[in-house]
Amino acid sequence: MYTIGLEEEFFVFDASTRRAVRRLDKRFLVRVRQTLGNSVATEMLQSQIETVTPVCETMGEARAHLARMREALGEAARERGLGIAAMGTFPLAFWPEMTPTRKERYGAIMDDLQMIGLRNMMCGLHVHVAVPDLDTRINLMMRVTPYLPLLLALSTSSPFWQGHLTGLTGYRLAAYDELPRTGLPELFRTNQDYDEYVAALVGAGIIPDASYIWWAIRPSVANPTLELRIADSCTRLDDAIAIAALFRCLVRALDRDRNVNAGFDRVGRAITAENKWHAQRHGIAATFVEPFSRQPITAGQWLEQIRAFIAPDIETFGCAAEIAHLGHIIAQGSSGDRQIALFKAATAAGRPRVAALREVVDWAAAETLATGQLASAA
Repeated sequence: MYTIGLEEEFFVFDASTRRAVRRLDKRFLVRVRQTLGNSVATEMLQSQIETVTPVCETMGEARAHLARMREALGEAARERGLGIAAMGTFPLAFWPEMTPTRKERYGAIMDDLQMIGLRNMMCGLHVHVAVPDLDTRINLMMRVTPYLPLLLALSTSSPFWQGHLTGLTGYRLAAYDELPRTGLPELFRTNQDYDEYVAALVGAGIIPDASYIWWAIRPSVANPTLELRIADSCTRLDDAIAIAALFRCLVRALDRDRNVNAGFDRVGRAITAENKWHAQRHGIAATFVEPFSRQPITAGQWLEQIRAFIAPDIETFGCAAEIAHLGHIIAQGSSGDRQIALFKAATAAGRPRVAALREVVDWAAAETLATGQLASAA
């Protein structure tokens, strides 16, 4: 129970222009597959690539896999005059230039989504936590939902879209929510409720199976897991592993006390939708509404409240350093905050907009490959 696996999505860019590639270099792909095997996969657009860890028992094990995969991608990219960056959106990616990946599943999705599919220039962090019983998984999905805005705020790394500063710290979901069956999950309390929904869509020929449901959290079809999908791709490895640890602890904590959040209702979901927007707009600087007390709460206060609740789970998983790092994000800002600061400093110094965007890309590329010891554990 509660084993963990992570999927990280990355942008691939031309190291000289810093623009997202239109087509994925075949030799680059061959090279990373020689090193990583089936742990690396293409994505719907050729400017993106994904890595997948095996099932992990500890956060340290998961971190080691992520570090090895990032290093392998970086080395292969350098050999081909490319770069990789873990970001929710890419500052110099332009959807009319994107090329879909030729794959039967992607072709069907593109045919359905049309232009929206070409605009899918987003990268996320997906975290799987094992919950074998499907009824439990559906119930946990509902009870984890109130915390999704905080998990998003901590991960925000997408302030740019098509060469422009958006004004949002996390723009990725604003674009991603153009797709159907995204956003917060519906209020399903049992597997029967969920099955009826899926059966209706499949029976109408709208989707072939439940893997075409892309909510911010969902029961995985391919694995006996609950899958977190709301997080932006985390530029810093420390951030990614800390957010994964928080989600894992929340799943176990809610599973051991099934009364917590059992009363989550339509009002709570509506408040969570508002909180999601504030996480997108302001990141960790947002003021949220606590879904049950209905009182305002900062990201830092909410994190401390959760840390007290998950204390036994932190101890069980031995992830105190990872959870402590979340406080560093609160204090120092997310990747999105840093990107905004770099861009504004560069433009204030008189550098042209494109030059400032290139500086942001250079920072993100360097941070993506900085895979040393967890700072909070030093």
